[in-house]
Amino acid sequence: MTTESDNVVVTELAPVATPTVAQVPAMPTAVPISVSPGEKPEKFSGLNFKRWQQKMLFYLTTLNLARFLTEDAPKLKEDEHDIQVISAIDAWKHSDFLCRNYVMNGLADSLYNVYSDKKTAKELWESLDRKYKTEDAGAKKFVVGCFLDYKMVDSKTVVSQVQELQVILHEIHAEGMMLSETFQVAAIIEKLPPAWKDFKNYLKHKRKEMSIEDLIIRLRIEEDNRRSEKKGAHTLNEAKANFVEHGQSSKAKTNNNKGKGSKLGPKGGISKKPKFQGKCFNCGKQGHKSIDCRLPKKNKPKEANVIDDITKNVYDIDLTAVVSEVNLVGSNPKEWWIDTGATRHVCSDKKMFSTFEPIENGEKVFMGNSATSEIKGQGKVILKMTSGKELTLTNVLYVPEIRKNLVSGSLLNNHGFRLVFDSNKVVLSKSGMYVGKGYMSDGMWKLNVMTIIKSNMNKASTSTYMLESSNLWHAPYSPQSNGVAERKNRTLKEMMNAMLISSSLPQNMWGEAILTANYLLNKVPKKKAEKTPYELWKGRKPSYTYLRMWGCLAKVAVPPPKKVKIGPKTIDCIFIGYAHNSNAYRFLVYESNIPDIHKNTIMESRNASFFEDVFPCKSKEEPSSSKRMLESQDQNEEVEVEPRRSKRVRTEKSFGPDFLTFMLEGEPQTFKEAVNSTEGLMWKEAIKSEIDSILQNHTWELVDLPPGCKPLSSKWIFKRKMKVDGSIDKYKARLVIKGYRQTEGLDYFDTYSPVMRINSIRMVLAIAALRNLEIHQMDVKTAFLNGDLDEEIYMEQPEGFSAPGQEKKVCKLVKSLYGLKQAPKQWHEKFDNVMLSHGFKINECDKCVYVKDTEHGYVIVCLYVDDMLIVGSDDKMITSTKNMLNSRFDMKDMGLADVILGIKIKRTSNELILSQSHYVDKILGKFDKDNSGVARTPVDVTLHLSKNKDIAYAVGKLSRYTSNPGAKHWQGIIRVLKYLRFTRDYGLHYTRYPAVLEGYSDANWISNVKDSKSHSGYVFTLGGAAVSWKSSKQTVIARSTMESEFIALDKCGEEAEWLRHFLEDIPRWSKPVPPICIHCDSQSAIGRAQSNMYNGKSRHIRRRHNTIRQLLSTGVISVGYVKSKDNIADPLTKGLNRELVEKSSRGMGLKPIKE
Repeated sequence: MTTESDNVVVTELAPVATPTVAQVPAMPTAVPISVSPGEKPEKFSGLNFKRWQQKMLFYLTTLNLARFLTEDAPKLKEDEHDIQVISAIDAWKHSDFLCRNYVMNGLADSLYNVYSDKKTAKELWESLDRKYKTEDAGAKKFVVGCFLDYKMVDSKTVVSQVQELQVILHEIHAEGMMLSETFQVAAIIEKLPPAWKDFKNYLKHKRKEMSIEDLIIRLRIEEDNRRSEKKGAHTLNEAKANFVEHGQSSKAKTNNNKGKGSKLGPKGGISKKPKFQGKCFNCGKQGHKSIDCRLPKKNKPKEANVIDDITKNVYDIDLTAVVSEVNLVGSNPKEWWIDTGATRHVCSDKKMFSTFEPIENGEKVFMGNSATSEIKGQGKVILKMTSGKELTLTNVLYVPEIRKNLVSGSLLNNHGFRLVFDSNKVVLSKSGMYVGKGYMSDGMWKLNVMTIIKSNMNKASTSTYMLESSNLWHAPYSPQSNGVAERKNRTLKEMMNAMLISSSLPQNMWGEAILTANYLLNKVPKKKAEKTPYELWKGRKPSYTYLRMWGCLAKVAVPPPKKVKIGPKTIDCIFIGYAHNSNAYRFLVYESNIPDIHKNTIMESRNASFFEDVFPCKSKEEPSSSKRMLESQDQNEEVEVEPRRSKRVRTEKSFGPDFLTFMLEGEPQTFKEAVNSTEGLMWKEAIKSEIDSILQNHTWELVDLPPGCKPLSSKWIFKRKMKVDGSIDKYKARLVIKGYRQTEGLDYFDTYSPVMRINSIRMVLAIAALRNLEIHQMDVKTAFLNGDLDEEIYMEQPEGFSAPGQEKKVCKLVKSLYGLKQAPKQWHEKFDNVMLSHGFKINECDKCVYVKDTEHGYVIVCLYVDDMLIVGSDDKMITSTKNMLNSRFDMKDMGLADVILGIKIKRTSNELILSQSHYVDKILGKFDKDNSGVARTPVDVTLHLSKNKDIAYAVGKLSRYTSNPGAKHWQGIIRVLKYLRFTRDYGLHYTRYPAVLEGYSDANWISNVKDSKSHSGYVFTLGGAAVSWKSSKQTVIARSTMESEFIALDKCGEEAEWLRHFLEDIPRWSKPVPPICIHCDSQSAIGRAQSNMYNGKSRHIRRRHNTIRQLLSTGVISVGYVKSKDNIADPLTKGLNRELVEKSSRGMGLKPIKE
C-alpha cells in the first residue's frame, strides 16, 4: 500500500484469516486494534470500477470489515445451544450488515435500487465484481490509447505534464501491463514539448541510464532555469506596439517584466543610466536620442501593427492593452482579423459574446492611431469557422470604439495553435488538426468565419444551423408562396436545359448540368450585395481562370498507376463539371483503351487539355431534314374525322386495396404519413397492436425526468408482411427508440448477439427430410421487449400516445425496446435462460440452435432473432415446446413452416424442397428483366472479366467490379439475371437418402491474370442436395495447380470440421460421426495431403494450410479422388458449358419443381 499526494492506492492486500464458528473462544482474550477510518471514497456511478473498488476495500480494511466481503455466512447447527456460539453468529451478522451498508452507501442513487436486494456483503460485492469487471474489458485499450495520444504542450509546465503522464502509467500498471522504468523514462523524454527539442536531444544522448526521479529533478531544474532566464530577458517594451501593461504610473514606474526594483524614467529610460542631455534628431527636443523618440520617424513608411504617435498625456492614462488599428475606415463588425502583435483578443460588438462580465475600473486600450478607448467588459466569444470547427476565445476585451475585431496571434500560439502564413493565405491548426484559414485583405489577415455561436443554457438557440431541420410550408400548387427559391429553381432549370441542348449530351446528365449551373451562379455578382455569393461566403474574390466550356472535348492524362511506356497517354473525355471536394474537374469518359477505365464512367482529374470549340456529342447538322419532314406531312395530309363518342357514363373500375398497395412506392416513413394514407385504417390497427403489446409487457413506467438526464426519442417503423405468392399478409408497425444517441459505458455496455447461420437452417431441414420430421414455425411478437434491462434509460412518450394529464412525464424503460444498443443481447440472454431452464441444450457450433432429447422423443429449435423453426420427432414434442414458449412469451403459432428468411419450404410425400422464386421475380422486376430472354449458364465461357450455389462464382466474380463497372461487366450481370429467369422454378430437393454427408473441393489456378490469384470452391451435400457451399478468391498466390487445389482442400476441411461437430450435437445421430469424405480432382493435392514426406518444392506453403493433414490424422475427414467431369464444385470456380452446368446442378440437388 503506497500513498502519494493524499491519494491512497491499494496495490496488494494480504488475505485475512477467517476463523470458523467452532473456533470462537469462550472469552475474547485480545481486543482488535482500533484503526481510524480513512477517507470515504466517492460514490460509484458505473465508471472507474477498479479505482472505486480499491478505495472501498481500503476503507473497509480500516474499519476491520474487509473480511466480510469474502466470508460466507456461518450456519447454526440444529442441536447447537452454546450461547457464545450464538452470540458470535449474531455479531458476525451485525458486522456483515454494517459492511453491506457501507458498500451500498458508496453507490450512486442510480445503482442503489439495482443492488438493494442483495442480502450479504459478499453477495453484493461479487455482483458488482461480475458486472463491472467484465465490462472493463476494454479498459486496457483505452488506457494505452490515452498514453499513446498524450502530447505535451508549451503552454503548461513540463513537470505538471510529467505528473499527468505518470498517472496514466500507474493506470497501465493497474491493468496488469508492466512497463520497465527505462521504457517510462524514454517515453517521457520523447513526449517533451517542441520548445524542449534541444534538451530532449541532450537527454537522448546521455549514456548513463536515469530513473524517473532523476529525470523529474533534471526537468524541474531546467524549467526553473528557463523561467528565470525568461524573466530577466525582458527588455523595455513601452515604445513597442501591441504590448500589454498593467498599473503604470504617470512618471516613474516599476517594470514588472524586468525584475524586482527596476525603475523606468519619465521617458522610458533606465534610471541607473545617466540621462541623455543632447538633442533628438527626430523631433528636435532635448533629453533623449532619436532611437528612443516616441514620435513617428521621419521619412519612414508606416508599418502594420506599429504605434504611429504618442503624445505627452499618454503617461496620464492607465493602459491595459495596446493594439494596432491599421484601417481607420469603417469595417464590417462581424469580421475577425488576425493580429500577430496584439496581446489580447478585442471585440466591438457586445452581441457576439456568449458570456460577458462588465468592467468599470477605467482601464484603457491604446490603439495605433494614437487614440485610447475604454474597456467596457470582457467575456467569451465562439467563432464558427468555415471548416465546421469552433474556435473559442476567452478573456476577449469589449471595446465599443474599435473598428476591427482582433484575434491575438500570440495568444493562439501560447495555447497550442499553429499559424502558417503563405503569400496570401494563413492556415490555423492545433495538434496537427486543421481548424480554419484566412486570407490577406487590405494588408491584414482576415479569418474565414461563418457566424457567431451564442451559447445560452436557459434558452434554445434560434439560429437555423443549430436546428435539426428547417421546414418551409406553403399551400399546394402555389410556388409563388416561396418566390425566391422557386425563381432560383427556374433559373437553374433553364440553364441546365440550355447546357444540355448546346452540348448535345444525353438527358441523364441533367444532374451534372444543374450542379455546374449552380457553381457558376455562385461566381456571378448580385445586384443587392454588389458581390458574388462566393465572395460573401469565402471572404475573397473568386478566380475565373479555370472555368471551361461545359460539354467540350478534354484530353485527360492517364493516371500514374495506369500509365505504360508504350501506349496512349491521354483519355478522350467530355467536361461535365467541377469536383465538390477538390480543385479537380469532372469528366465523362468518351473513348478509352485503358484497363479498368471504361466508357461512360465518370472520373476526376486536374491534368487535362481542353478543346472548347469541339463538342463530341454534337451530331452533324442535316439542313434537309426539316424540308423532308414538311414534304412528308404534305403528302400524307388527310382530313381528320372526329371520332364518335359514347353517351354512356363509364364506371370507374375498382381493383381493391391490394392493387392500390401494389402501386405504392414503399411504406410510410412517418407516423402522420401512415395514419393519413389510403391505408390509414390498417396502419392504425398495426400501431394499436404494437402499443397493446408494449403495455401488456410492462415495458415502461411513466415517471418524472430526473435532473441531469436527457431522454431518448423514438420513431415508428412501418412494414408490409408479404405472403408466399407476393400478396399482403399483414401490416406491421414497430416502435423503435433512437438508440444511436446512447453513450457507451453509461446506458449500455455489451451489444453482441449471435444469429443462426443459413447453413444451420439447411442442415436441420435436410435432417428433417431424412427422418421425415415435422417442421413447424412460430414468431415471437415484440421479441426485443422481453429482455430485462440493468441500466436506467428514459424515453419520451411515443408520438400519438401521450398519457392525458401526464404529457410532461417520460417513460422509464423496465424492459428493452427495439432500437436499444443492448436490446438484441438482452433478448438472446432471456431466451437462452428460458430454454436452458426447460431442459434444452445449446448446439456448440451454433448458439441459436437448441436441442432436447427425452425418452419419448426429441425436438430441435432454430432461432433467427424472432423467427423460429421447431423440428420434432412427433407432434407431442412439438406441442409441448409450443406450450412452453407460449407460457413465457407472446408467440404467434404459424403452423407448418412454409417460408423462413425469404426461402419457401414445400413438402411432398418423399421430398422437402427449398426455392426462392418470388425473390427472383422481385430482382427481375427491379431491373425490368421480367420478359427478357433466358440463359442456360450463369457465366459465358468466352467472357473474360479484367445466391444460389450455381451462380455463386458469377456473383463473386462480378462483385469485384462494382466500384468501376464496364460494359462487359454489365453484360455479365444481365446474363446472370437471364439465368435466374431460366431457373426460376428450380429448387433444392432433399430426400430420405443418402444419409451421408460428403464434400467436393475444386480450384481454378490463376483465374485472374491481374493479381495472379486462384479461385476456390466447395460443396457439401446431405440427403441428396447441397447444405453448404462457397466460392471465393484465394488470399495467397499459388505457384502451381497442386498448390491451388491443396489450399482449396484446406478451406473445405475447415467447413467439414464445423459440419461434423454440428452433427455431433444432433439428437440420435450415430456417434461417433464417421469421417466426412471430401472428393478432389487433383491426385497431386491428395498425395500432398496424405503424405508427410518433406518436399522442398512445396515448403513455402503456409502452415495454416497444412491443417488438412491434422484433420486426416484425427479422423475428421477422408480424401478421395473424383474425375473433373463428376466434381459438382467445378462451376464454383470457373464458367462451364451447358451440359456440365446442368450435370453439376443435378448433383447439388437443384432440379425443376414439379407441380
